[in-house]
Amino acid sequence: MFTPGISQIAGDLDTDNETVVGATTGFVIFLGIGPLILAPLSETFGRRMLYLSCFSIFALLQIPTALSPNVESLIAVRTVSGFFGSVGIANGGGTISDMFHPSERAGVFGWYLLGPLLGPTLGPLFGGLIVQTLGWRWVFWILTIVCTFNTLIGFLFLQETYAPVILAARKAHYQRLSPTPTHYRMADQDDRPFSTKLGHSMLRPLRILFTQPIVLTMAVYQAILFGTTYSLYTNFDAIFGASSTAGYGFSTTQVGLLYLGPGLGFMLAVWFVVPRIDSVYNALARKNNGEAKPEYRLPLANIGAALIPTSLFWFAWTVEYRVHWTVPILSTVFFGLGQITILNTVQNYYIDSFSRYAASAIAAGAVFRSIVGGLVPLGATKLFEEVGYGWGVSVFAFCSLVLSPAPVLFYRYGQRLREAFAIEL
Repeated sequence: MFTPGISQIAGDLDTDNETVVGATTGFVIFLGIGPLILAPLSETFGRRMLYLSCFSIFALLQIPTALSPNVESLIAVRTVSGFFGSVGIANGGGTISDMFHPSERAGVFGWYLLGPLLGPTLGPLFGGLIVQTLGWRWVFWILTIVCTFNTLIGFLFLQETYAPVILAARKAHYQRLSPTPTHYRMADQDDRPFSTKLGHSMLRPLRILFTQPIVLTMAVYQAILFGTTYSLYTNFDAIFGASSTAGYGFSTTQVGLLYLGPGLGFMLAVWFVVPRIDSVYNALARKNNGEAKPEYRLPLANIGAALIPTSLFWFAWTVEYRVHWTVPILSTVFFGLGQITILNTVQNYYIDSFSRYAASAIAAGAVFRSIVGGLVPLGATKLFEEVGYGWGVSVFAFCSLVLSPAPVLFYRYGQRLREAFAIEL
């Protein structure tokens, strides 16, 4: 939310814009590191406990952020906030896997993805209004109010969804009620010592990431998307703002409105493309005698694989040649549409492949994309300054173009790869 106020923050804290971007970098990196710990913990202690603990700490951390006396404090608190704020990424996919049948999961997951994707999109819009009218510190005071309200709602209405934890609680309840020391058991009960189970759980996301070629490849693909997204978002002010070298000269509020471009793309994807993911999945399962495969999630990923490089080349060279602002912003609509299509299909592929440990599988993909998404913007500004926006943004387009055949290849050969690299989790 504070991206449109980077220049104001730099002036207030007596530093430069690139240093302030470090607050976004730390936040995004720990959005990826957090799920490595929080996802396996949710598969040990349950979703609800992790949600409520992290919601509470995240809300409290907005207070020292608003009071930051210097840029070092701002970066430090935002970085820690990223860890606790990652609980939605760590547990969201797992929660959906707990609650919905595979035949209807993609449509639900599309609406869930709007949260982490529309956040960086609508955040700058509202942040720009707040920064221009109230000042940058009020961004975090308002976040404190919103996050506190959200946490209270969670305490009142959020229920546990993870089946093993629900069954364990039910088993303990029956044993307390039994007049004799009856020993109840449940399916797939793990009788190992707690420390052994916890240690095994903590290693699970990394084992998935580094032993499954499909997960690793698609994690790299998502990393490129996130690195591109945050590089563009953190440079929108430089491209379109008052000091724009491209000559657009928009105000802070106007720059914030430009983020609606990818936001519109996200909404179009959720309305028109994402529901078809389930339709294609179910149709292919029927053709296969009712037997569904995770690879049946991937056909529509090819739409995103085509739109991503196309929209990036479009944005790069229309900005480079200072075409009217509507033309490059129109390209971001297609970038947003392609991004959510790729993310939805890939995340559902992870859930279908590792259903019981869906949270760990998603965490495995999230860590790489968030680290890259956090670090790449640090060098993006310098890249754009040295080679211009045309070739600078085209670097990201070429990277996405190299990986664009991945959905086709994994649709065809994915089952063989899963069987060849099968592991016991």
